[in-house]
Parts: sequence; structure tokens; C-alpha cells
Amino acid sequence: MTTGTKAFSELRLEGVSRRFGGHDALRDLDLTIEAGEFVALLGPSGCGKSTALNCLAGLLPLTGGSIWQDERRIDTLPPERRGFGMVFQNYALFPHMSVRANVAFGLRMRRLPKDEIRRRTEEAIRLVRLEEHAGKLPGQLSGGQQQRVAIARAVVLEPSLVLMDEPLSNLDAKLRLEMRTEIRRLHQSLGLTTVYVTHDQEEALSLADRLVVLRAGRVQQIGPPQELHTRPANWHVADFMGYRNLWSMRVQAAVDDTVAVERDGFRLVGDPVGPVAPGSEVIAAVRPEDVRVDQAGATTNAVPAEIEVVEYQGRELAAEAVTATGVRVHLRTDRRVAPGDRVTLSMDPQRLLVFPGDSAPAAGPAAGAALLEEPGLVG
Repeated sequence: MTTGTKAFSELRLEGVSRRFGGHDALRDLDLTIEAGEFVALLGPSGCGKSTALNCLAGLLPLTGGSIWQDERRIDTLPPERRGFGMVFQNYALFPHMSVRANVAFGLRMRRLPKDEIRRRTEEAIRLVRLEEHAGKLPGQLSGGQQQRVAIARAVVLEPSLVLMDEPLSNLDAKLRLEMRTEIRRLHQSLGLTTVYVTHDQEEALSLADRLVVLRAGRVQQIGPPQELHTRPANWHVADFMGYRNLWSMRVQAAVDDTVAVERDGFRLVGDPVGPVAPGSEVIAAVRPEDVRVDQAGATTNAVPAEIEVVEYQGRELAAEAVTATGVRVHLRTDRRVAPGDRVTLSMDPQRLLVFPGDSAPAAGPAAGAALLEEPGLVG
């Protein structure tokens, strides 16, 4: 099967904005997507990611900006003239039609020759490995099989762009993993250009060539997965990318590429991300997997603490410890620890990031930051 990805070299969103009443659900989104690229829009509920996808699909009109396929402006076109495929969260299959009829539906609406409809339909069903189920109704299929039908229905049209709106959120954990692999396989084998919306950072990291993190309708950072994972642009991105430990602190000293921070006797040394100055309020952030337990010889960022909560997660344990001054620290370890154990925690200064404190994630270091879900009409 060939696709329509050769129909354009790049897709450009220039200043794309969408307002609902007095609320900016999406504001000034600038993004260029290359043909064959897999881009994930990522963020918490209400951040604007689904709004961006719906504007791209033509399901929502823009209140500002424009969308271009090379030199052709497309935001003025109705959805059916954009040539995009769409995969929804709820599958949106016709319950009275067989798998084969669901996949062929769009081709029949385009009044293609019967032989071509038959050939493309069978090939799409083969690509998603549902040959044995082609004659079944959607109600006779599992959730993962239904999602495969929805994907086949999108790619059979040979679209220039495939849009996926949280397609795996209704599946159980095992099926989510299987379908992630399937989606990436299809993207690569068909040379698709894909824009994928998710709130799951692990899903986005595993699938996408580039991530676009949104918050309150605005872009926070765009870049490859490794960059966002290891070097978030600000603490809001760090918060969403798995830095569960976020502490409001004050800068004591900044020397070369390191910064010393402190709050109520809790002292750390870390790597500054952005301008910080002595006396300024900052956010110190570290991933749970970068917190070590009783590491021999550790002197910098060594913190005595008591284990309070332990969760078994296979080869590792997820734990929460508390220091004498009430600072809560999330960690992951292969050490066998139990509630009540007194340990020394340590953190590599290069893995402890210090961000300018534009606003505080918590009233003090004793409270861990929760995901910041901005209010919004559309996610």
C-alpha cells in the first residue's frame, strides 16, 4: 500500500489560535511537520492538544493564524477536502457493518472502482493483521481489535496525514503496549506522517520523533524525546515528563555550571536551567530513578531520610521517603527497603535540575508537586 505522504514536503502551523468565549484554548502555535515525521502533542487535560488536532483536522475553525501544506493554505478548506485520516479515542465504528465494510466505507464514499476498493480494503486489513476477523461485526471484537479496524479505515484512504486523538486510552495496559508497537510499525512501514495526541508521556516518548508539550494553550517546548526527557525547558515540562520531585528553594550561590540551593536546612547542589541568581526563588527537580539509596562514598547531595511508603513494581521498588525537616522524596530502587528504614539518599548534581521559579509548585519543600491541569474547554 502506498500513502499520500508524497503529496507534501511540510505542514506548517503559523500562529494557530482558538478561543472559546474569553478563554484561549490554544494560542500562537507555530509548528512545522516534515513529511514522514511522527509528532506527538503532549500535556495534561485542558492544555490545548486536542484543540490543536481538531483545528488541524478542520473540525474547529481557527480564531487566529493559518495552516499550510507547502504553499497551499488549507485551514480555509472543509475537513473532507484536506485529505487527512482520523483515528478517534472511541473508535467510531459502524456497529452494523462488518470489519471489511467499515474499512471500505470511505473508499465507497469516494466512488472508487469496485476492484480497487476490494484490493485496498483487503490490503489494509492484512496490514493490521485482522484477516481472520474481516467478516465479524465490531461488537464481536476486543478493544484492541476494534482500534486496529479504526486504524485500517484511516490508512486505507492513503492520507497525506494521519491524526490520532488518544487512540489507546480505552485499552488495558497490555493492549496499550501491543498497540503502541503496532502504530509505530505501521507508521514506519507505510511512510505515514502522523500527529498523535496523548497525555501519557511514556507513550509519547516511545512513539514520536518529536514532542510538543503544551500547557494552558501555549507551547512549552518542542524537541526530540531524549531532549525533553533529559533537559526540560522549564519546571512545567519537567513536572509532566516524570520529574516527580519538585521543591521550591532559594539560591545560595551560583558558581560556573553549578548552583547551591536551600530551604529550611534542606541543601542541594544542581545544574541550572536558565538564569538563576543568589537569593532568587527556584524549583529544584530530580527524577525518582535518579535518587540513590545508601550509595557508598556519596557526599554531595547526601540526605538522611526515613522510608514511609513502598510499592512493589517488579525488579524495582517505588518508594517515598521523608527527611527530618519534612521534605518528601520519591525514589525508585532495586534495594530491598521497607517502611521505617532509615537511609541516606543521594542525587547526582548533574541530574538535579534547577529552574527559575516563575511560580511555585507547592507552598514549600514538604509538598510534592502534582500535575498542573489547566482549566479548558477542550483538552
